Amino acid sequence: MTVPPPAPSTTGSGTEGTAEPTAPEGSGKPGRDRYFDFLRAIALFRVVLYHLTGWAWLPLVFPSMGVMFALAGNLMARSLRRPPVQVIRSRIRRLLPPLWLFGAIGVTGMVMQGWGPDAEGHPFWWWGHLAFWILPLSDPPYGEGLPGIHGLIGENWAADFAGPLWYIRAYLWYVLLSPVLLKALRAVPVVTILTPLALSAAFSQGYLELPGERIPSALTDFSTFGACWILGMAYQEGILQRLPRYIVPSVAPVVGAMGLWYAFSHDFGPGNDLDSIPFAQALWSFATVLMLLHISPSWSEWPRRLRRWDRPITLLNSRAVTVYLWSNMCILVAATLWDHLWNIDLMWRHFSWLLESPWGVLAFTWVLIGGCIVAFGWAEDLAAKRKPELWPDGRRSARSRSRTSSRSGARRA
Repeated sequence: MTVPPPAPSTTGSGTEGTAEPTAPEGSGKPGRDRYFDFLRAIALFRVVLYHLTGWAWLPLVFPSMGVMFALAGNLMARSLRRPPVQVIRSRIRRLLPPLWLFGAIGVTGMVMQGWGPDAEGHPFWWWGHLAFWILPLSDPPYGEGLPGIHGLIGENWAADFAGPLWYIRAYLWYVLLSPVLLKALRAVPVVTILTPLALSAAFSQGYLELPGERIPSALTDFSTFGACWILGMAYQEGILQRLPRYIVPSVAPVVGAMGLWYAFSHDFGPGNDLDSIPFAQALWSFATVLMLLHISPSWSEWPRRLRRWDRPITLLNSRAVTVYLWSNMCILVAATLWDHLWNIDLMWRHFSWLLESPWGVLAFTWVLIGGCIVAFGWAEDLAAKRKPELWPDGRRSARSRSRTSSRSGARRA
């Protein structure tokens, strides 16, 4: 089936000047789809909650990574109205400065604790692999087994620190491949959308095996979430909207059921969730994203019930990279400090229920994430060539629009 390139959809998740995972400025820009902002905020909150609790059912309730890749693919397809080289350069520019700041702090801490050129057997390899902190075409290295900081950070903290980096690497590759994927999508949409799922099935059944670790991990990420990225592009291109309305509600539940069946037939549960079963993750994420895009109400303004959440959602979108990169360390520090409360007699005698609950740690984690937004979020503004803001929840944009409206009214008067 060949589909001619349609006019781009006007319901993108951001303006031409914003990028995923780097987020939008302000809440009231023309052409913003607040539904997509809402999905991204839920995805980020769910990621933090899952990394804290490890509850296996959370990715079933909301497969955050698939949703985030779909939103990114949607915005990438919208941006590719411009020359591909220009778009790719812009996306990489927006992604790397927050990563460089993150890496500069983390790698410095690792080196201070003894991680260095002897870590990989030969100095050449260590120095060479450090280049992935500059351009993460593969996973940047980190110091395994490093001691923590007593009373503040637990042992082997570098593993938690490096945990989010796979997403940055996968996102970078999706960006680089997007011009080719978009051409293929316009020519053979069904084949292009289903190819990552077929690749995931081939990996899961052992039909494809690759030597080493770096290439297989990159291909596994593509096969697991590539269909979600391409679905986001298909939505932007109008391909999904041209399907008969009954197709998606008929197909998505079947694909999702296949994913659940595969997961539970491979011992799904605590310690073996969807992240450990890539093919089940691919099917379930695909089905969920397909339904979310099908439902998409395309909010140009918030529904009344969600208006109270405008500022936190805007803030999460504006600092998506910062939140994602630093959340693991915030969880680790919050959990370590929270454990100190057991040393207070009053707490363990009368409030042990609170100390055993994850919700107190979650609240403390978000306080620390707020501190990271203030301390490190400016890197996202510099990367996007915007004036840095400490707390970009849309309040400044609202005041600016109000002043502009007042001046316009005065001139008309």
